[in-house]
Amino acid sequence: MAPAVDVDTPVDAIQGLKARAKQVDRSIFPDGLKTTGQHPPLYDKVYPYSAFPKRIEGPTEWKAEDYANNPERWVHQFSEDELEEISKAADNFIALSLPLTGINKENFRLPNLEPALITMRRELINGKGFILYKGFPVDEWGLHKSAVAYMGLGVYIGYPVSQNGHGHILGHVKDLGEDSTQIDKVRIYRTNARQYFHADDCDIVGLLCIAKAEFGGESDVASIHNVWNILQEERPDVAELLTKPIWYFDRKGEDSKGEDPYIKAAVFYLETPDPENPEREQRVYCKWDPYFVRSLSRFSDKGIIPPLSPEQEEAVQLLEATCERVKLHMILAVGDIQFVANTHTLHARTSYRDFGPDSGKPRRHLMRLWLSVPEDEGGWRLPFWDSAEKKRGGIQVDDTPPVARLDAD
Repeated sequence: MAPAVDVDTPVDAIQGLKARAKQVDRSIFPDGLKTTGQHPPLYDKVYPYSAFPKRIEGPTEWKAEDYANNPERWVHQFSEDELEEISKAADNFIALSLPLTGINKENFRLPNLEPALITMRRELINGKGFILYKGFPVDEWGLHKSAVAYMGLGVYIGYPVSQNGHGHILGHVKDLGEDSTQIDKVRIYRTNARQYFHADDCDIVGLLCIAKAEFGGESDVASIHNVWNILQEERPDVAELLTKPIWYFDRKGEDSKGEDPYIKAAVFYLETPDPENPEREQRVYCKWDPYFVRSLSRFSDKGIIPPLSPEQEEAVQLLEATCERVKLHMILAVGDIQFVANTHTLHARTSYRDFGPDSGKPRRHLMRLWLSVPEDEGGWRLPFWDSAEKKRGGIQVDDTPPVARLDAD
């Protein structure tokens, strides 16, 4: 089946982007790897609705009832031996006096835990797409050691990529008092507002709970393949609309020189063919965040881009409502780590309220990782020029260096 858009991406342009990705200033990016950032898809690799499956089956298609009463299928309590190995690896890394941005599997060794992490990683990428670890002793270890240990675990899953225009590879989900109604300027993770179902600009997102809110801030995860099946059964017209590359996504000012301030893309994609195995399944991939679609009135009001059509507005609402129907709800305790795949799940967060300033209790605080898994290391084959790059995706503004601070700024 031919792709949906008869627009070839010039080979020279793709090769130029790949060449620039390798021309990295090691004084800024010591490991020689730079987050590639946000990009429009390769339109000649965007498939039409007719190429998509009518129904998806397998481990990526699940229902909340499959897991709600079976925590042993998705919750892992760290054992004393596991925590001791992680603790020693963190202490050894700290003794090296290296910056957190330099952490990798070579300087954070987990020989006993690594096989289990490989299995978990495979399940994240090709299975249900989420896991919850419990028992990380964050209060005992403090912010620095907890961050080292958390990032050390993360590098066994993927490559940490920049999460914003400031180069944060260790992010912090915390209410900084920013106005959540200013969605063209403010990233919602820096507020206490509800986060609707979305995927982040990476393959896998990790969240480590350092401190809980007084109320709310709870997590939901939905299988996008279950959502797809429901849309196909009940509203195939909406499913089709979501496969068309007619959706504009805001960069919210986090763009490099020469880049458009928005990206024109689809919501649902098919994987690209596997050149080694042309018969291999091309899975349905979802890339979505309603806050980045609804924040573009500063362009649509001027006629630069079209506003959302009534059909698109309905699709936005229906996609959210369908995720709500099938969501798995979970509450993160202090010391919990949630890893979620962004390829085939969407996740959300309820609004929350922090403890009052006179309570003596800290504000809700989650440490966040965005992790990249390139094609040649088991990642999905995505219709973007950087699909094979080590640090694909993320948000990169020009040569902003990676940083890993211990708290929000």
